[in-house]
Amino acid sequence: MSTLKRVFGFDQLRPGQEQVVSAVLAGRSAAAIFPTGSGKSLCYQLPALHLPHLTLVISPLLALMQDQLAFLHARGIAAASIDSAQSREQASAVMARAKAGELKILMISVERLKNERFRHFIAQVPISLLVVDEAHCISEWGHNFRPDYLKLPDYQRQFGIAQVLLLTATATPKVIADMREKFAIAEADVVTTGFYRPNLNLLVEPVAGSAKLRRLQDWLTPRREQASIVYVTQQKTAEQVAERLARDGLAVSAYHAGMAHEVRESIQRRFMAGELQCIVATIAFGMGIDKRDIRNVVHFDLPKSIENYSQEIGRAGRDGQASDCLVLANRDSLSVLENFVYGDTPELSGIRAVLDELHAVGVGGQWELMLGQLAEQSNIRALPLKTLLVQLELRGIIAPRYAYFAEYRFKLLLDEAALLAQFEGERRRFVEAILSSSRRARTWSTLDFDALNRDHDAERARVIKALDYFQEKGWVELESKQMTEVYALLDAEFDPVVLAEQLHGHFRAHEASEIARIQAMLALFESRDCLSRRLALYFGDTQAPERCGHCSVCLGRVATLPAPPDRPPLSGRDAQALCAAFSETHLQHAGQMPSRECLTRFLCGVTTPLFTKLKARQLAGFAALEDYPYGEVRDWLAARS
Repeated sequence: MSTLKRVFGFDQLRPGQEQVVSAVLAGRSAAAIFPTGSGKSLCYQLPALHLPHLTLVISPLLALMQDQLAFLHARGIAAASIDSAQSREQASAVMARAKAGELKILMISVERLKNERFRHFIAQVPISLLVVDEAHCISEWGHNFRPDYLKLPDYQRQFGIAQVLLLTATATPKVIADMREKFAIAEADVVTTGFYRPNLNLLVEPVAGSAKLRRLQDWLTPRREQASIVYVTQQKTAEQVAERLARDGLAVSAYHAGMAHEVRESIQRRFMAGELQCIVATIAFGMGIDKRDIRNVVHFDLPKSIENYSQEIGRAGRDGQASDCLVLANRDSLSVLENFVYGDTPELSGIRAVLDELHAVGVGGQWELMLGQLAEQSNIRALPLKTLLVQLELRGIIAPRYAYFAEYRFKLLLDEAALLAQFEGERRRFVEAILSSSRRARTWSTLDFDALNRDHDAERARVIKALDYFQEKGWVELESKQMTEVYALLDAEFDPVVLAEQLHGHFRAHEASEIARIQAMLALFESRDCLSRRLALYFGDTQAPERCGHCSVCLGRVATLPAPPDRPPLSGRDAQALCAAFSETHLQHAGQMPSRECLTRFLCGVTTPLFTKLKARQLAGFAALEDYPYGEVRDWLAARS
């Protein structure tokens, strides 16, 4: 414990931390299920200083990495990240430090492991511990399922990493069981500290949509000197609400994923420094933001789920002081929330398009795909398309072999003769082959792997290793693009028609569970029982008090959410006129009329890869019925066909 005091400045560990740290230092894998702000990160940071080799941390967001790196650097700990914001030179410098054993902690995104150059590098680095932050992402029953996380157990075996530590704040009992099974963690080494936080006042206030903004202004005005986050669903709402609050004299800014990276960075820095008191944000804001004195978290729109709600209110009151978490609740934005869910269910025809392409590969063949291209061909969004590929893996039909960049190009930073002079004999002839086989433009040369293999028997892996070495030496500048994923077809006997129906059923079942998740959230907000206890029970925590005494229910204010304003009946709308511009554009592009599901998505404003290509947002009728329930619009169109 001397390291705890000397490096981190803490006299003792918090509840749960000691059990997790002890398990890791004893050589066992473990999981820490702690509420947001309860010190999960220390569970790997402290052991990392005592483990012999590198601790590799999988982190889902750049902001999360940067916040934790700043914490580690301030304490003199050798830690670094490889991320999308870095130049190639910066990433190479980090790799060199890791290879030399100079780093204790390296942070990456899960997507980094798709990079063949990175995998080649990391396989050469001894790793003591694999840390998976936001580990609920590995479970299809979790609220933020990310298909790439499912490959982490395989990567653990591939890189020979003996131990794993899973960290999350939001895992239901079903998700915890899923996580344990995938990483073979003993039940005794899953440490849950409980979800009840006595300093958070959970308040649900029923407010009609038309009165929300006025109520928000009234509520924030006496709190203008306190740090506050207001969460909204859409980017345009963030802009509108921030502008209105600014007119009231609040030091406020909008924050959303549509802003440039540098702008978001600046806003975040100003908020952390206290120059801004209030952020009006989509869920793009908050992950890893360790500002301890946030006094208020307001949900202007409904959160996406109970898990999201728990995560977002968890950013309040990390200093232990009383903080208010207010939901301005109604059902107005329910259709928008549900439309996000429906948009992630692929059409049956899209699934068939993927399976037909796979079936054509033939037994024992290799299937090469670029995700963006396949998403456009099938009209399936990237996330559900990744989920579809994972489902095919789980059914034993395909197996991932490797991923590579289809194109590598390099720019010589010294003349060709000087580069060749660095080598002799067979190595010089190998470098000559690389140079002579590359297609040259004025500045950049593009590698031709087929020519290298055919004419010089040069293996791709050796060529890439050589280029990486050239870049480390400062002899070339290297670029790679067009990520291509390669799968082996293990079972070519599947029936595309039957399998497409099965997979479509899987997605529809997931859609139903996500809609049920939204309904569970509404039930929480309308609960007649203590909100703090109800929230804790959702996550399997039975230790919370029967009555907290400080939520809106305990204070005698049970919420009944107002219904959305009456909408004109769809029977009075002209479906043909609303869809005319899109139907014509679709016919010109695809040679056929759009399906009913496609038209429903168009009218409800649910984006798809095809809509992006056809610039559907600019067509008359797009999102014309976004305030109506998706199912109602679909049934209305069905009645007219």
